[in-house]
Amino acid sequence: MGNGWALQAATSHFLGQNFARAFDIKFLDQNNELQYVWTTSWGLSTRFIGGIIMVHGDDQGIILPPRLAPYQVVIVPIWRNDEERSTVLRVGQKVMAELQDADIRVRLDDRDNVSPGFKFNDWEMRGVPLRIEIGPRDVEQGQVVFARRDVPGREGKRVVSQDGLAAQTQAMLEAIQATLLERATRFRDENTHRVENYEEFKEVLATQGGFIRVHWAGTSEDEDRIKEETKATIRCYPLDTPEGRGRCFYTGQETDRIAIFARAY
Repeated sequence: MGNGWALQAATSHFLGQNFARAFDIKFLDQNNELQYVWTTSWGLSTRFIGGIIMVHGDDQGIILPPRLAPYQVVIVPIWRNDEERSTVLRVGQKVMAELQDADIRVRLDDRDNVSPGFKFNDWEMRGVPLRIEIGPRDVEQGQVVFARRDVPGREGKRVVSQDGLAAQTQAMLEAIQATLLERATRFRDENTHRVENYEEFKEVLATQGGFIRVHWAGTSEDEDRIKEETKATIRCYPLDTPEGRGRCFYTGQETDRIAIFARAY
């Protein structure tokens, strides 16, 4: 996550018969006898929504990847009087229909009781990946303004033609998706550290946080002691282990096993 902590998610748990006994959940076995069921817990949950917010969000609010956003695009028409309102909304509705025909999830914000600036902040907070602004001048010049949620300020704005707008919008959404993935991956890699011993482990955890990748030959009791002293636990055993054999940072034993430690929610 953005603060260097890990998030436990998409894990599986063998719950045994604990919940079955608590809630008296039974089945009839092949010997025609009632038995308590064995249960598991697994899969993705709403925790992933929190993970998306904590990985991609900023001080302005949420930033949603286009592939997951309920609305990928919001159209914000800008007008000063009734005549401009009618003209701009007509173009906004045309743009919305064109994007919908291209299977782009889009919303036209035609509210007339709030200012354009309020709408900009409102949709930025909600994390809509791309905002399309349309004002009277844009109508005259056959253009619109793209404003990317992932690139704040003027750097994220760009004037584009209304011709072929659906294709340009789709390309922009793909670019935003790729940028968010690259940014999150780079942040993860920059905050993944290698240590050789326990003292170094504690120092890195206290000063930098993030993932700590180590050789591991410890026991569950060793992990419990590490957790008690540092609040860090094993998050996973990666399948890709180019480090080869080495000495466990905690026990000193030789091993080819790699573990990733971190503090976690």
